Amino acid sequence: MSETGQTAEADATAVAGIPDLLARVIARLEAAGVKQEALGVMREPRKIAIFTSPALMQPAGSVWRLGVVLLDATGRLYSTGSVTRAVEPLRGVTNQSIEAEERRDIRRAATRGSFVEGEVINFNFAPIETDAESVLAASGALSAAEGTVMVRLGTDAVVPFEKYLNDRVTLLIGD
Repeated sequence: MSETGQTAEADATAVAGIPDLLARVIARLEAAGVKQEALGVMREPRKIAIFTSPALMQPAGSVWRLGVVLLDATGRLYSTGSVTRAVEPLRGVTNQSIEAEERRDIRRAATRGSFVEGEVINFNFAPIETDAESVLAASGALSAAEGTVMVRLGTDAVVPFEKYLNDRVTLLIGD
């Protein structure tokens, strides 16, 4: 077998191990009692006749935040998007930036959803595909190189996924 064939086989084997890796991570997080955070999906205002319903954030599950990835209890991965808290924003102050007003609107939408006051909510997240085709094609956050699954941390940085997850879990549980 050629070196390219061996590398491709090693990459495929590494990708096939992703579900087991995620199951081990979930077991560690559950055993340590690490609290999950909420996932939320924004529902834009709807116009009904002359009335407009306000924007609200709806619950979409719960996850552990592990840096650039979010992991749910079933082993699904999501890219980290934005984060807010379900708190009623204070009255507006003059001379605020547009970005500050947008953050207030997001917090207000979160309080209209059925989240507990003060709850951390992850939104604007996206699923990360863990199937062999996607990972081997490096079409998302995960890729395979020389028999190791890698995770993209930014535009250029990639690190071994297993080491990254272990480091993040260790930070959460203090092992």
